[in-house]
Amino acid sequence: MMPNKIYVDKIIKTALLEDINYCDVTTDYLIPDSRYGSGRLVSKADGVVCGVNIAARVFELIDDKIEYEIKKYDGDDVKKGDEILSLHGKTAALLKGERTALNLIQHLSGIATAARRYTKIIEGTNATIADTRKTLPGLRPLQKYAVMVGGAKNHRYNLSDAAMIKDNHIDAAGGITNAVTILREKLGHMTKIEVETRNLDELKEALEVKADIIMLDNMSPELMKKAVEITGGRAVLEASGGITDETLRSVAESGVDIISIGALTHSVKAFDISMYIK
Repeated sequence: MMPNKIYVDKIIKTALLEDINYCDVTTDYLIPDSRYGSGRLVSKADGVVCGVNIAARVFELIDDKIEYEIKKYDGDDVKKGDEILSLHGKTAALLKGERTALNLIQHLSGIATAARRYTKIIEGTNATIADTRKTLPGLRPLQKYAVMVGGAKNHRYNLSDAAMIKDNHIDAAGGITNAVTILREKLGHMTKIEVETRNLDELKEALEVKADIIMLDNMSPELMKKAVEITGGRAVLEASGGITDETLRSVAESGVDIISIGALTHSVKAFDISMYIK
């Protein structure tokens, strides 16, 4: 799956307009329009690359005569020193697109690398890793694409995809039972209901009203294991909140079905990629 091209072009154009504005005073005054050059995007670390076509598209939108060759594709493992993308065209176009292309491919590769790391930690268990809605405004489709490239799954894309009753909804609606009952009367047959629970009593209540998915919020792995036993397969169980590299494996071994991690998109480290121009 690749992100919609219309959406990708819109994101790139917004980024280029933000960066170049009406001109690039350094490049436009320094580099003759007749000068041609070559560029290489090179990995400076080991990880998973994502956003190669998107980076190439940055240069295409600046100058449709740019030629490029993809050396590593989205989802490929890369080592330090690997060439990811080669480019040839007007030197000015290469210079103008450099920062925007790197910003996008570094961020998306960072997400894909983190997703791959998390999925490897839980290998051999029945759990799967999922993202959340804790994404950067305007970049959600790209970030969720990178999560999938890394081997993890997407949670709901937006508020329209599923009913997710969180703690504030529960408190405002007067409890889990009341909240689920009201939603069941209004939702169509295609929309699932997820309930966030903070303890085993809330879990039992969510099971009684037959929630489709139950989130175990900030519970310890030991408490999650008890929740799995109580649930007995009657609902999908999602673990979320406060999960780290150190606790991830024990959470997965508790028997939960899904582990959602906001850090996949909201605080991931950019992957180190450099561009060299000749």
